[in-house]
Amino acid sequence: MSVNLTLLLVMGVLYTVGVYLLLERSLTRVLLGIVLLTNGTNLLILHTGGRPGAAPLYDSALAGEDYSDPLPQALILTSIVISLAVTAFLLGMIYRSWVLGRRDEIQDDVEDRRVARQSSYDVEDDAEIPADTTEFDTSPGDEAAGRDPDEDVEAPGAPTAWREGTR
Repeated sequence: MSVNLTLLLVMGVLYTVGVYLLLERSLTRVLLGIVLLTNGTNLLILHTGGRPGAAPLYDSALAGEDYSDPLPQALILTSIVISLAVTAFLLGMIYRSWVLGRRDEIQDDVEDRRVARQSSYDVEDDAEIPADTTEFDTSPGDEAAGRDPDEDVEAPGAPTAWREGTR
């Protein structure tokens, strides 16, 4: 497989600019970042497909390694459909944001700021748990009643031979 350095460089630039735009607060820039990331991914999948070959239709005169792999092409088609759906969703979000607030920028919500100022300590989750958390009492009267405390507990769905003690 030959490496096309121009294609790798273009993929790197698409990924770099896409991630940079994805980190912005403007929804339009986020949309452009996602479009660039999906195009970079499509080029990556195309590049992993290997060198171009004959059409993937059966011909008895061609050896198996002379065919092109149809899987990367199918993955690119699937990626195009998914990126179209995500683009349509983001366009809907951008339109709704513009209609409601006449702005394209994501603002901090008052509730978000309140949660950010709140302490991260939670009494339920962060309280110390005592070392012995068992609910069952192992009283010393078990030996007096004739029950062996080391005896196996029988499982409800165990076979009959196990319940009778013949293993």
